Amino acid sequence: MALLLQLRTVTGLRGKADRIAKAVFRGLSFYTRVLENCEDEARFDETFRWPVASNIDGNEILEIQVFNYSKVFTNRLIGTFQMVLQKVVEEGQVEVTDTLIDDNNSAIQTSISIEIRYQALDGTVGAWNDKEFLETPSVHSEGDGRYPLETDSLLSSHRQGLDISPGKSNQQSAERSFRSKGKEKTKEHKAGKGVFSAMKLGKTRPSKDDHRKQDEPAVLEAEDLDRKALLRGLEPDTISLASVTAVTTNVSNKRSKPDIKMEPSAGRPMDYQVSITIIEARQLVGLNMDPVVCVEVGEEKKYTSMKESTNCPYYNEYFVFDFHVPPDVMFDKIIKLSVIHSKNLLRSGTLVGSFKMDVGTVYTQPEHQFYHKWAILSDPEDLTAGLKGYLKCDIAVVGKGDNIKTPHKANETEEDDIEGNLLLPDGVPPERQWARFYIKIYRAEGLPRMNTSIMANVKKALIGENKDLVDPYVQVVFAGQKGKTSIQKSSYEPLWNEQIIFTEMFPPLCKRIKIQIRDSDKVNDVAIGTHFIDLRKISNEGDKGFLPTFGPAWVNMYGSTRNYTLMDEHQELNEGLGEGVSFRARLLMSLAVEILDTTNPEINSSTEVQVEQATSVADQNCTGKMEEFFLFGAFLEATMIDRKIGDKPINFEVTIGNYGNQIDGMSKPILWRKKEGGDGNEEESELLQNSSEDEGDEDGEMVSVSSSQPMKPLVTDRNYFHLPYFEKKPCIYIKSWWQDQRRRLYNANIMDKIADKLEEGLNDVQEMIKTEKPHPERRLRGVLEELSSGCLHFVTLADKDQHHSSRTRLDRERLKSCMRELENMGQQATTLRSQVKKNTMKDKLKLVQNFLQKLRFLADEPQHTIPDVFIWMLSNNKRIAYARVPSKDILYSIVDEEMGKDCAKVKTIFLKLPGKRGFGPAGWTVQAKMEIYLWLGLNKQRKDFLSGLPCGFEEKKTARGQNLPSFPPISLLYTKKQVFQLRAHMYQARSLFAADSSGLSDPFARVFFISQSQCTEVLNETLCPTWDQLLVFDNVELYGEAHEMRDDPPIIVIEIYDQDTVGKADFMGRTFAKPVVKMSDEQYCPPRFPPQLEYYQIYRGNSTAGDLLAAFELLQIGPGGKSDLPPIDGPTDMDRGPILPVPLGIRPVLSKYRVEVLFWGLRDLKRVNLAQVDRPRVDIECAGKGVQSALIQNYKKNPNFSTLVKWFEVDLPENELLHPPLNIRVVDCRAFGRYTLVGSHAVSSLRKFIYRPPDKKAQHWNMTAKHLNGYLAMTNRAHRSRPTGEIVVNMEPEVPIKKMETMVKLEASEEEKERKKKKKKGGGGVGEEVEEEEPDDSMLDWWSKYFASIETMKEKLRQQEAAAAEAEEKEEMEMAEGSKAQAKNKEKSKAPKDDKKKKQQSAPELPEKKNKPRIDELKVFNKELETEFDNFEDWLHTFNLLRGKIGDNDDNATEEERIVGRFKGSICVYKMPLPDDITKEAGYDPNFGMFQGIPSNDPINVLVRVYVVRATDLHPADINGKADPYIAIKLGKTDIKDKENYISKQLNPVFGKSFDIEATFPMESMLTVAVYDWDLVGTDDLIGETKIDLENRYYSKHRATCGVSQNYSIHGYNTWRDPMKPSQILSKLCKDGKVDGPHYGPGGRVKVANRVFTGPTEIEDENGQKKQTDEHLALAVLRHWEDIPWAGCKLVPEHVETRPLLNPDKPGIEQGRLEMWVDMFPMDMPAPGPAIDISPRKPKKYELRVIVWNTDEVILEDDDYFTGEKSSDIFVRGWLKGQQEDKQDTDVHYHSLTGEGNFNWRYIFPFDYLMAEEKIVISKKESMFSWDETEYKIPARLTLQVWDADHFSADDFLGAIELDLNRFPRGAKTSKQCSLEMVTNEAELPMISIFKQKRVKGWWPFVARDENDELEITGKVEAELHLLTAEEAEKSPAGLARNEPDPLEKPNRPDTSFIWFLNPLKSIKYLICTRYKWLIIKIVLALLLLVMVALFLYSMPGYMVKKLLGA
Repeated sequence: MALLLQLRTVTGLRGKADRIAKAVFRGLSFYTRVLENCEDEARFDETFRWPVASNIDGNEILEIQVFNYSKVFTNRLIGTFQMVLQKVVEEGQVEVTDTLIDDNNSAIQTSISIEIRYQALDGTVGAWNDKEFLETPSVHSEGDGRYPLETDSLLSSHRQGLDISPGKSNQQSAERSFRSKGKEKTKEHKAGKGVFSAMKLGKTRPSKDDHRKQDEPAVLEAEDLDRKALLRGLEPDTISLASVTAVTTNVSNKRSKPDIKMEPSAGRPMDYQVSITIIEARQLVGLNMDPVVCVEVGEEKKYTSMKESTNCPYYNEYFVFDFHVPPDVMFDKIIKLSVIHSKNLLRSGTLVGSFKMDVGTVYTQPEHQFYHKWAILSDPEDLTAGLKGYLKCDIAVVGKGDNIKTPHKANETEEDDIEGNLLLPDGVPPERQWARFYIKIYRAEGLPRMNTSIMANVKKALIGENKDLVDPYVQVVFAGQKGKTSIQKSSYEPLWNEQIIFTEMFPPLCKRIKIQIRDSDKVNDVAIGTHFIDLRKISNEGDKGFLPTFGPAWVNMYGSTRNYTLMDEHQELNEGLGEGVSFRARLLMSLAVEILDTTNPEINSSTEVQVEQATSVADQNCTGKMEEFFLFGAFLEATMIDRKIGDKPINFEVTIGNYGNQIDGMSKPILWRKKEGGDGNEEESELLQNSSEDEGDEDGEMVSVSSSQPMKPLVTDRNYFHLPYFEKKPCIYIKSWWQDQRRRLYNANIMDKIADKLEEGLNDVQEMIKTEKPHPERRLRGVLEELSSGCLHFVTLADKDQHHSSRTRLDRERLKSCMRELENMGQQATTLRSQVKKNTMKDKLKLVQNFLQKLRFLADEPQHTIPDVFIWMLSNNKRIAYARVPSKDILYSIVDEEMGKDCAKVKTIFLKLPGKRGFGPAGWTVQAKMEIYLWLGLNKQRKDFLSGLPCGFEEKKTARGQNLPSFPPISLLYTKKQVFQLRAHMYQARSLFAADSSGLSDPFARVFFISQSQCTEVLNETLCPTWDQLLVFDNVELYGEAHEMRDDPPIIVIEIYDQDTVGKADFMGRTFAKPVVKMSDEQYCPPRFPPQLEYYQIYRGNSTAGDLLAAFELLQIGPGGKSDLPPIDGPTDMDRGPILPVPLGIRPVLSKYRVEVLFWGLRDLKRVNLAQVDRPRVDIECAGKGVQSALIQNYKKNPNFSTLVKWFEVDLPENELLHPPLNIRVVDCRAFGRYTLVGSHAVSSLRKFIYRPPDKKAQHWNMTAKHLNGYLAMTNRAHRSRPTGEIVVNMEPEVPIKKMETMVKLEASEEEKERKKKKKKGGGGVGEEVEEEEPDDSMLDWWSKYFASIETMKEKLRQQEAAAAEAEEKEEMEMAEGSKAQAKNKEKSKAPKDDKKKKQQSAPELPEKKNKPRIDELKVFNKELETEFDNFEDWLHTFNLLRGKIGDNDDNATEEERIVGRFKGSICVYKMPLPDDITKEAGYDPNFGMFQGIPSNDPINVLVRVYVVRATDLHPADINGKADPYIAIKLGKTDIKDKENYISKQLNPVFGKSFDIEATFPMESMLTVAVYDWDLVGTDDLIGETKIDLENRYYSKHRATCGVSQNYSIHGYNTWRDPMKPSQILSKLCKDGKVDGPHYGPGGRVKVANRVFTGPTEIEDENGQKKQTDEHLALAVLRHWEDIPWAGCKLVPEHVETRPLLNPDKPGIEQGRLEMWVDMFPMDMPAPGPAIDISPRKPKKYELRVIVWNTDEVILEDDDYFTGEKSSDIFVRGWLKGQQEDKQDTDVHYHSLTGEGNFNWRYIFPFDYLMAEEKIVISKKESMFSWDETEYKIPARLTLQVWDADHFSADDFLGAIELDLNRFPRGAKTSKQCSLEMVTNEAELPMISIFKQKRVKGWWPFVARDENDELEITGKVEAELHLLTAEEAEKSPAGLARNEPDPLEKPNRPDTSFIWFLNPLKSIKYLICTRYKWLIIKIVLALLLLVMVALFLYSMPGYMVKKLLGA
């Protein structure tokens, strides 16, 4: 369905100009090519095609605009033509000639002539209406080509268009060729050989189809392009044009490198380590609990220790779990953290709450970790309850080779913002709700036989019936819970209709649901097949998203082959590990999620898995209508068949589902296919057995033929065989019935194609960057342009899918979200395109990579439809090897974009071994290479199924079906064949795999093409062979039409082997290539010929194993025979015999280079064959030339070379990318002239060692030598011309800044602060704030400096993160606003400046904000110093020498084990001759060549001082999950083990030690610092070690001997450590670097080179005397040495580095980190001062005195026995240290009736406190069995609890308050003012610290939680806290309780608080007088009243009688 426009001519143009036209329809525009210099007529003759997805409406408009094209300015519109398409829609074809109209809608005399046609959609494939469209005789016979080649028709301009599209046959109707245009877009890339085949300038774009005529060069050289594209002489990106140029065709010749993955990587076990730190818990729900945390990963459980009676326990315990499993298994493991209350040996405890997450979620986090996050605990048993508390933890998952950057561990003082740091991935809301997951299992079909036939026979004999031998049930696993359906006995097509219900928090933190069909068996159940549903793919979390939903849909399961054996070796495949090799079954299921409303009382609140009956699928619509599908395949070639199976006949079988599977497909020969919609009794059976090929079934149609005839293979060479499929190609065809859900696959295909195109484009851009082709940014713009048009196109195509009938909810939702995403992506791509510039290239490339991942994610369709197609190779009816082709890739559609990418195409497939057999070396050999053609589609669309085959064949059909026209052929007989000659130019390979024990190989290459193979010669002992050999394959016969070959030639396979003297050659790697093809009628001339050498990546399994530099050409042998081919020169080199060299035009152009080598020394050589290396020598070789070092006479005594620099000359290619590697070999010279190889190293790229002489014009010649001094350090820098004038670097911020440009302003400098300090000291009365904040210098020590630095580092990290987030936000905003961006550009340009201002303001504010005193800081690196300073290889490089085979397992980490030593030296490569001025430079020593000014390498004595600060996150070494670490240091012969100072049971030990070692470089230069675990018995275990190369540090220009500190002071904690003062260091640096200076001037100025620095000039000694000094100035220069021109580089600052500890047993996985630094002082210099004391701070002894005065409003618990009144017997308990070890109780205030209690009771808590870390330190034995005490650090928290004392039962806990002594709310003045706010609303209240206040008194509330988990006040306490240091406490002692000294008075308690029976009278008096006074009075009054009434009643009658009688 498409609209086609042919734009013929535009006439009546005015003037002479370049013309271009643009055609727009439905928003998709095409440009024509530019017609240069045309006058009145422009003949475009181009055709455009718009594939349309919905019918065209009669009033839609097509618009054509014609422009005058301008290279620089925007194009000028000449006129517009618009046409309503009504007539086109009615008639299908219209020709029009009409005038254009201009901007004002008036006609102009220019006219345009076009032809338009439209094909409407027709359900099935009708014949295309192709009457006279192409004006060619439409001869439509099967065999011959369809049109005479020279028709001067429309096709003239796209003849190439046709010839180029691969695999297209010309026998299709011309329309078909027209339709290929859509594909052309994707194909053209392959077609354009090489560089830009089409180029877009400004907005112009050659039409997609405008291919070059044969003679026109298809390759524009890039420089040439720039000339054409841009005005001469201007720099490309300066013109506005270049910034919008986009290139949409491939530039690099990527198509020559087919991307083929050989070995499956899934399913291979790997090492993983899960490390979890449980820090603390907060707000646990429950009263007075003893919590324990259980950490569970998968099946393993570990527990923390128990903390007693606290709701916020602090643990800080570290757990490590090690696993060795496949990634899939690992990432599905569940991490479960649960808090358990009062667990002990006897009882399991009760669960408080738990938290679950799968390992995969952690692994997908940045850095694979959650750090310091709070997990929300919830109770799975009680859905209605809220959260049960928070648990703070770190979780990290490390795979091999992942290094985890842990944020720096320091004192975590930051306010714990729980809500802001929840343990949840981004995008998950903190309030998660409970939800039900309903998984409905309906039925399954196609199950395999699961019992052996013996069993079946036994059963038959016993029971007499033949039942299905499988008892299936379905098991669903989700979030650590399992649910299973009932078992359906003996059924291959079981019906369940059951639903399994999981209850889990939503969104769940477990990503996959595992659904498994299992076979129930008495002995053990086995899995039949497994499927995983990824929740991310079936839901969308956006605001327009949807909850997970799935189906009802069929799910296909794959696994092992279907033949049942008792021990199935591929059983793992059925468990879902690795790629399934055969169809197992399919299952109809659905999934829905419902969020629970937990307030609803009816809800069943348990989370147990439930299983209940469900209704069957009512609406067959959802699953789709049954359709008959037809699969056709043709085998065109089967070569490279492994020799092991070459002796038996071989055939191939193709299956789809169970159709076509003859060996073990059906359990019975009948497949019921229901015709859906009938009432189920219209069932026909179809025979699937291949009883005889010519017998049809009752439809009179056809029986499927699913396998080829067995054939004996022929020998290709000694490793491989091939099948003789020459003229006759066997075919297969299969009919199958599936639900028609093609739409799903169509949408996936469209997205896949967009993604493929994007990926191809991105690879191209990366290749351009790698090979340094010009303007990769243009190519990226082109990629983005194609992406955005592709996305918009998807939206239009998918739009018609909205109203499709058979769709599930997921289909609808997915379609909506895909359309949204792609539309969005299209817009973002358009916006990005405009932002791509040369300098933003890298970042934008990353963003586009994200697009690619997103597209791939979206394209993966979760609801399966048609099962995948399997191709099996059978030998003797045994299954050997297979290939799996996704059915969507070969699915046919009439809309090109929806067609599968391999449908109707010839595809190369490599068969592989199934399952585990394919792992490792076995999987590296090719089992077979096949060229296969596949087509899958509806049977009714079958007409076209042969369309893509190479032409020129006759169909051979089965005997019977002659009269049926559509009967598919069973073989194809090719009548046409072409003869070719293949020339393989094998130039060289590099970085190959070491296959021999010497660490080298003897490589040769074997080239396979079709059924021929040839080898290069074997080159001995090298990893970088230069074969320089031409292999010629004669008489290569290819079948099909010539032009098809040209475009899509077969693949060449190149395998590299290592020749062994005995045994067969070892496989070293393989790569693939496609040749450049020349047909006999083409010229052998540029640009395509001769072909260029290219690098091909060699693979060995999944790992790369080097590169091959080669070129391949395929030349057609025409009628004139070989004489027409370009001649081959004979062998040139007599020594090499008959070997042909690579011809001149192809081999690289060489020029003369000189290679200078600096030989410094050899280090750490290991023994060779048990003998020590004694007299080593280094041989350097490059491109056949080389040089040898001097011999080291005695390696033991001095491993350095006597002659430092040697050189040799060599011819190297001009093109640096083709430079051969340089080989370094070390040999040991033994007696009698024998040599043994010690080890070798190949420098694969000489790039970084190439020296390019500076450009004369740009700078003074005399600069160059200065440049040379550190030439290596400098080569990578851009050469700047010497700046004139002085640049002032100002250190004093007070000076007003005028010239912003030239002054480099530094952050508020330290000197200023010094001055402030002096002011403060001098000025005195500045107020007491200062006095409190200003720490006395005597208090400060090294640790103050360290902690201050860590704070700064964290602040920086925070700022960086904020800045990054801001940048990202900005980027997103830009992307979103792309369309509106232009208008706002101006504002944007202002914004960054404001930002800068803000930043400048905020930088100095930092210190003020915290109001911290200024402490001198050092630099804390959170990595090794080496990474910061480029390994200190500024002039001395280290090359690892390797030896020994590379292991066969794919782990490349084994390189460590192969290192046998290191060679130190350097290389310099430059083109001869050098400019004279360099060699004539003053002080140039010719002996040193380019290595001027290099120190001597004689032995030198050095004092090495190692400071070890602390270790963090050590790997536990003991059973208790802890370690007892100590330090061990080794340097040369010195071995220090600090064993007696081990630190007990600590994983984060603070060592604080320094060690002095005297060493002699170069013999002792490798320092090893290790951490060992002390063990009482047995040997100590190594936890981890780190190695430091001291020599490189010592000689480095970065001066890593002793870090330069921030300030110079001669006393105090910041004393200058270096024996050389800053001024001495500076003058030495200036002298060495030949820099002018330093010149100290008046007024605190110093001038170095042309920079002037300013700073203070006075220093204060210990006694406060000031004296003049230049040291501050010199130090200022040193700290900015990198700003000095030429000689400058960054000097190492005073620092602490963090080094990872590694353990050789667990390679690649960090075992902890060590913070340390090293100082080195040469012994011939003055001795340095004593080492700095960094011993850990001793905790300070304090005493906290707490007086509990009174309590009030304590809730009343007890009921009085007699009086029933409420009362409480109150006492208060308090403790300070962790687990109540020191708890103290007051006496009991009995029988308080008002909640008031009086105590006057003093607690005394002595404790040791670390001020810097704000922690209390306690040492105690962990258990009675512990050997020694363990030190714990716990937060300083005082806990006060109020209790009710009971005599006979346990005391009742009433409430508690916990005060953090560093920050707690000030107590209320009176009991009334004391409220719950003080606990709940801490953030707003002013906080105080007891360490500052010393004494505090007030009222605090006691709180507890009520039944509803709400906090409530349960009492108030009046207390006084008084903190004293130990000395103060000694001076003024106080007694415990109310004792002497300083006794407290007795409390005044009401009497009744004594128990009544002790003093009955008193108690009665109290009762009568106080409690019940009013009650008694009321009762007495009432009694009186009663008595009166009674008396009245009693006496009434008497009175009345008296009255009546009148007595």
